[in-house]
Amino acid sequence: MKALKIAIQKSGRLNEKSVALLKNCGLNFENYKSSLITSVNNFPLEILFLRDDDIPEYVQDGIADLGIVGENVIQEKEVDVEYLQKLGFGKCTLKIAIPKGKNYESLQELNGKSIATSNPIILQKFLTENKIDASIRTISGSVEISPGLGLSDAICDIVSTGGTLKSNGLEPFADVLSSQAVLIGKKDIKHDSIVEELLQRIQSVLRASETKYVVLNVERKNLPSILTLLPGVKSPTIIPLAEEGWVAVHTVISEQDFWEKINALKASGAQGIVVMPIEKIIV
Repeated sequence: MKALKIAIQKSGRLNEKSVALLKNCGLNFENYKSSLITSVNNFPLEILFLRDDDIPEYVQDGIADLGIVGENVIQEKEVDVEYLQKLGFGKCTLKIAIPKGKNYESLQELNGKSIATSNPIILQKFLTENKIDASIRTISGSVEISPGLGLSDAICDIVSTGGTLKSNGLEPFADVLSSQAVLIGKKDIKHDSIVEELLQRIQSVLRASETKYVVLNVERKNLPSILTLLPGVKSPTIIPLAEEGWVAVHTVISEQDFWEKINALKASGAQGIVVMPIEKIIV
């Protein structure tokens, strides 16, 4: 069986989580930090380690069959690829930021201004959609220092925590694009059997990361109200306890939903609640 190729970031904010995701999918590979390409020992897949800006075009041109890259990079490159799965990590926002104290009240105040960015295509689309006539200054790096050097009136850059903006005397003004890491593929690749298998593994890992395995004890008379709060994957598992009239309820639930429902569970008679992580969920 011919191995497919997947391209991931060689270094940067998506590298570690991309590697961790693939390893959590049961893929065994080594020497990824010192190589541009490595083979997976137990799955027909080769991993290419590239600059993130190169990944979309490698996938579009068929040099790589699959890729993991940020949505912002895909949109900036304007490539024709398949979106296969959002991955839930590498979340950030492309924002327009202005010097503190400018106190712009509307986007229209950007008319006639200059904006420095490394994402001119995305920014131009945003400006056009909002009918703003501003000049774009394309800069390859250190965009945040542009206003301080007098190169621009504002910037448009990727923001994760906002610390870099603050340290350069800037503050967020407008959101341009929300982004996260996604799995992409070349056109018409999604029905390939290897891709389907890999996608199933990835989705099982993602589902597990968003859910918890919950076990609780409850008197049988209170069971109906508990079941309305805990739907489970199909339905909760009910196991009689040694103590007459009591049962243990086993289920899977979104961690966010669980913390929202914890007081309702306790009020309905739940006791001895245990919450455990899940490694994989295959449906």
